[in-house]
Amino acid sequence: MAVFVARQAVFNRRQQVVAYELLFRDSEKNSFPNVSESTATARLIMENQLNLGTRHITSGKKALINIGPESLKLDLCAFLPTKDVVIELLETMEPTDENYAFCRELFHNNYKLALDDFVYQPEWDRFLKLVRLIKFDVKQTPFEEILPVVKKLKKHKKIKLLAEKLETADDFEKAYEMGFDFFQGYFFAKPTMIQQRDIDYNYALVLSIYAEVMRPDPDISEIAGLFSLDTALAYKLLRLINSGVFPIKSKIGSLKQALVYLGHERLKKFVSLIITAHSAQTKPAELTRLCVVRARFCELIAQRVAKQQTGEAFLTGLFSLLDAILDQPMEKLLERLPFPDEIHSALMQEKNILYYILETVKAYETGSWWALEQAVAFLTIESADLPKIYENAVNWSDSCRQNL
Repeated sequence: MAVFVARQAVFNRRQQVVAYELLFRDSEKNSFPNVSESTATARLIMENQLNLGTRHITSGKKALINIGPESLKLDLCAFLPTKDVVIELLETMEPTDENYAFCRELFHNNYKLALDDFVYQPEWDRFLKLVRLIKFDVKQTPFEEILPVVKKLKKHKKIKLLAEKLETADDFEKAYEMGFDFFQGYFFAKPTMIQQRDIDYNYALVLSIYAEVMRPDPDISEIAGLFSLDTALAYKLLRLINSGVFPIKSKIGSLKQALVYLGHERLKKFVSLIITAHSAQTKPAELTRLCVVRARFCELIAQRVAKQQTGEAFLTGLFSLLDAILDQPMEKLLERLPFPDEIHSALMQEKNILYYILETVKAYETGSWWALEQAVAFLTIESADLPKIYENAVNWSDSCRQNL
């Protein structure tokens, strides 16, 4: 499916681009859609950070991400890497004790915080030691009203100031003379639309995972089984682990291992992120259905020829069509997934046991019997056994979906 985001450049005093503000969009229309603030933020994270990453959109520069009060409570910032983003706290946030506690925790977790459309009140004073950037909307607040606040804030050496909504050369000159550090607005550049491909996923599966995760003693094997039914969800899970939010200590060879590494609390937040991002049921694309059958087919073959690699075989099959789903080169996609070398090699058409298992499955699917006999020659399995194995894979996939 197509997903959209807009980016607007932030310039320094030498008029060099130093960052981009990312703005959620849900169509080619370059305007904010009629969705809640938390839904917009959750979808921006799901469709961008957990897709190809914000650095892909910002050409490696910092990304300013809007976070409102609801997103703050939902801890959506936990899915954003500290080194890549600036958390832009929207003007709808009030300087309450609760919000101060949220901001203080983000600050101590090394997030850079910004205040958007700032209008000074004494209640904001305690927040100033936590923020590193303050934005002023020059259309909302005239320059003559901003000037005394700017002078006050200049005493805080660690705080930088940004003037936004600059539409003319005169606006820029006034902001420059007042000592602003950064500038943003139509005078420099309008928001630019970026369209990408993302995977659509089965919302019924999300709800099933959510129900299991919220149990007092969740069954990790059961949850891994649910994730395995949808390529899109499995991809998002592995992208989260490899997104730079937390360090990876080892390669991930199965979905269960990924879930154990993530931990129960992070998993609950991750499922809540998906729930927040999509409030309507969606149907998986036919390609993702094929991926699930293919994954189980690979796993069943591995049970006969490579019992120690059944988890790796499942993942190899599950992600074998990812390049077709996302219209991206497989090599580029694999750079963003924490796979062991064996899975990486198989998906890159390098010959190993997983490669030959996958080739056997692909040949069977297409009815390429000559290619099939070549592939099974490298495996201790008879081609005559494959119809029954394939039938079991299809029945398993259908049964799992019916049970949902």
